[in-house]
Amino acid sequence: MKKVITIFAVAAIAGAAGIASAAGSVSLPKGYEKWEKSKARINTDRKSIFYGIHYLYLDKKAMKAYKSGGAYPDGSRFVAVNYTIKEEGGKQVPGKKNMVVLMQKDRKEQATGGWHFAGFTPEGKPSGLDGKKDCFGCHEKDAKERDFVISRYADFK
Repeated sequence: MKKVITIFAVAAIAGAAGIASAAGSVSLPKGYEKWEKSKARINTDRKSIFYGIHYLYLDKKAMKAYKSGGAYPDGSRFVAVNYTIKEEGGKQVPGKKNMVVLMQKDRKEQATGGWHFAGFTPEGKPSGLDGKKDCFGCHEKDAKERDFVISRYADFK
């Protein structure tokens, strides 16, 4: 009996480790700063998770669908980089980087509309963001008819 419990315990730990490593398998794309970049978007609502100045970066797959308004192919990626707001010469300019978020099309992610959401620290390390709880609720509410992409190309430039 003790042997059976030990086997189940080891299997449970291995399964949990597999789930954890699968969740952490998405990394921040290298070179995303060279993708097409949006104009600065400023959110002055201090209660918002997106308070600050942020930019969107889109890879080529995402940009094609973004421009046409069509469905996004698997693998399409958006990276949002958020900065604090700094006053400089009477203007609001980006301060310190405080958050980076990846949104990657993955049809297997059915609980989040076919998208994988991942958060990163300013240094690019996983932040522990919960894509279903922290991201998808707003995307589902505000952009279900646009393949869950909140922003629009008209807002990009």
